[in-house]
Amino acid sequence: MHAEPKGKSAQAAVTPDELAELMGVFNEVTARLEQTHADLRGQVARLQGELRDANEQLQRSRRLAALGEMAAGIAHEVRNPLGSIQLYAQMLREDLVDRPEQCETAGKIGGAVRRLNAVVGDVLAFSRDMTPRPTWFEAGALFDAALEGSVRECAGVEIRRRGEGVEVYCDAVLMNQALTNLVRNAVEAMADQGGAEYSLSVAAERKTVEGVEMVGLCVTDTGPGIPPEIVDRMFNPFFTTRHTGTGLGLAIVHRIVDVHGGRVLVGSGVDGGASVELLLPAGAGAEDRE
Repeated sequence: MHAEPKGKSAQAAVTPDELAELMGVFNEVTARLEQTHADLRGQVARLQGELRDANEQLQRSRRLAALGEMAAGIAHEVRNPLGSIQLYAQMLREDLVDRPEQCETAGKIGGAVRRLNAVVGDVLAFSRDMTPRPTWFEAGALFDAALEGSVRECAGVEIRRRGEGVEVYCDAVLMNQALTNLVRNAVEAMADQGGAEYSLSVAAERKTVEGVEMVGLCVTDTGPGIPPEIVDRMFNPFFTTRHTGTGLGLAIVHRIVDVHGGRVLVGSGVDGGASVELLLPAGAGAEDRE
């Protein structure tokens, strides 16, 4: 017999099965680390996107506020002369009642002044301080008020409604103005493309957006839709694709949603038209009002 060399102990050899098990554990841990790293990268990218969107919205709100102050000053300066012109045009019509052609011309001056005064009214509506006084309203009541305010534009339009029992925490006067502007804009868009049958949908829905409970008020039409290059500009003051109008209707909508702490989403409807959704915070205690 030969003795083991002094100072050297016997070592057990690693079997192939043990080595395979060890490599399996190593690969599993590595895969988990890679997945965790990928998840973290995704969360960082999402947070960076949310921060970028929040900064853009903040900068937009600041620009709109500055523009509103400037527009208000100009509008007040214009309104006074317009009132004088309107008065003189009316006096001319009364003096020229026996001269039809000249009386008609004076009437056209008065009509032009009324249109300009409407523009000034839109500018002042856009620029005025908006401090919402929110309370609870049913979406159906908000839709009723908006449709009644657009009854002339909605003549002959099929109206579809959904989610009317949903409760909304908002300033009803401001939200009525926002929804009325959306309804009118949708009906005008459908009329611009021609055709005899129009359909307008209004819907309310409770939803969770990025972990926040929100209420969405959505107006969808069956018009031509909104081109992608227009979406980023459609809420800018004085921007319009039509030959008439001030381009302030949708800008006012955006301001109203801003002061409620909400956001506006623009998309496409099921039938290819445009869909504009006003997302508003659900409000304190909303879960108890279901």
